[in-house]
Amino acid sequence: MLELQNHAPAGGNLRQRLTLSRQFLLLIALLVAGFAIYGAWSFKTLNDLRVNGALYKRIIQGKDLIADILPPPAYIIESYLTTRQMMDANTDKQVAELTARLKRLRDEYESRHAFWRTESLEPEIARVMLEDSYKPARTFYARAFDDFIPALERSDFTRAQSVLGELSQLYETHRQAIDKVVELTTARNARDEALAQERIVKDSLVMLGILLLALVVASTAALLIARGTLRLLGGEPAYAMGIADLVADGDLSRSIEVRHDGRASLLGAMRRMQSNLTQMVHRIRESASAIGGSAHEILGGNRDLSDRTAQQAAALEETTGSMQELASTVKQNAVNARQAHQLATSASSVAQRGGNAVGEVVHTMESIAESSRQISEIISVIEGIAFQTNILALNAAVEAARAGEQGKGFAVVASEVRALAQRSAGAAKEIKALIQNSVSRVQTGSQQVAQAGATMQDIVSAVRTVTDIMGEISLASDEQANGIDQVNRAVAQMDEVTQQNAALVEQVAAAANALNAQALHLNQAIAVFQIAGGAAGPTSTPANASARKAPALLG
Repeated sequence: MLELQNHAPAGGNLRQRLTLSRQFLLLIALLVAGFAIYGAWSFKTLNDLRVNGALYKRIIQGKDLIADILPPPAYIIESYLTTRQMMDANTDKQVAELTARLKRLRDEYESRHAFWRTESLEPEIARVMLEDSYKPARTFYARAFDDFIPALERSDFTRAQSVLGELSQLYETHRQAIDKVVELTTARNARDEALAQERIVKDSLVMLGILLLALVVASTAALLIARGTLRLLGGEPAYAMGIADLVADGDLSRSIEVRHDGRASLLGAMRRMQSNLTQMVHRIRESASAIGGSAHEILGGNRDLSDRTAQQAAALEETTGSMQELASTVKQNAVNARQAHQLATSASSVAQRGGNAVGEVVHTMESIAESSRQISEIISVIEGIAFQTNILALNAAVEAARAGEQGKGFAVVASEVRALAQRSAGAAKEIKALIQNSVSRVQTGSQQVAQAGATMQDIVSAVRTVTDIMGEISLASDEQANGIDQVNRAVAQMDEVTQQNAALVEQVAAAANALNAQALHLNQAIAVFQIAGGAAGPTSTPANASARKAPALLG
């Protein structure tokens, strides 16, 4: 029903949108609602009109009988008779008993009066009952207890007889009001009985109409539901059951006949289902064949992949051995490079110190050259002094010769001074020549030392370059060692992945075998279906399913 409801037209009426079970529930609800309304109206009618029933008549009869036998408490006739009996009483005991009875009657009268004040009465009845009859009754009891009984207790019978006359007049006034109440109540009861009879006739007709309406609505709903059910089925239920049995047994070759207006019916849905199942069986058979072929291809490809995986694993093992040897060699090169870098660093330090020493020698030679230059200048000064001394000695000799005898001693001194000046000049020339020779050699040594210093600087620069190169070689060797370690780890991971791939290849092989088996099972499972225009599958359908004939379409 849910499937039919889902395929119902969007613009269908309410009956088409309701399921079959809900339509029957709606029919039952209509019947229940109709009879409920009928019962409620009947109950209301009986409740309103039960005054005319046999039981009501029995109750009224009993109340009337009691009213005929016992005096009513709202009527003071018994109280009036009690006062007259008290007038005829012979003993105080009788007077006391009658007084107690009168008090009880008064209390009952007041109680009933209070009751009727709470009841809803017609205005005229309420006025006569609660005012016209109550005022003389109240005065009656007041005079009886205030004047009549005390007069009897005093044995004042004259006074008592006089008060009794007043009580008789009050009772007569009260009785006239009660008679008026009875007259008004009797008239109201007559009107109520006539109204009840009229309502009985009307309500009986209404109940009959409700019953007929409920029957008509229920019959119409049942007819509509029956027609709707047949339309929903698209044919007779027996025919639908036969088609369902054929489909359940896998026979999809039978043609399903549907009423001209039964496209949105159960049989229409079954015909669409049969068509879809036929297409699905075709597709499943094609898919099963394709799956079987794919499974064989997967098995073949998996075998090739397994062989290649084994070859790759062997190659990885060889690569792993080669990488280990290469790693050992690179590590040894890195150690040697670090040692060479240390030696180059030491040589650079020694060359630096040699360069510094040569620089100091150059500085010393320059100092010596400066000192030689200064000595040469001093010698030049000494030569000048010797030359001037010689000139002075010559002048002194000339002057001594001019002086004659007086200048002989001075001439001797002048000649000695001249001789000393000449020797000083000769010694100064020799020293100057030696100094000049020394200066020349110092200059030559300075040039050689400068060249040696420049050479040492070149050596230091070259040693530094070698040191840097060896450092780079050492760093590169370390990086190569680290890279080879990473390559080793990558190769190890590749080896592990290859092993996992080998395991996965085995799993894929098992899955392919299982897939092939499932394809065979799928072919066997759909072999039970017979489709129109095609032969039966590998497994034949049951004999009873192939031999069963679909019943003719009815309706």
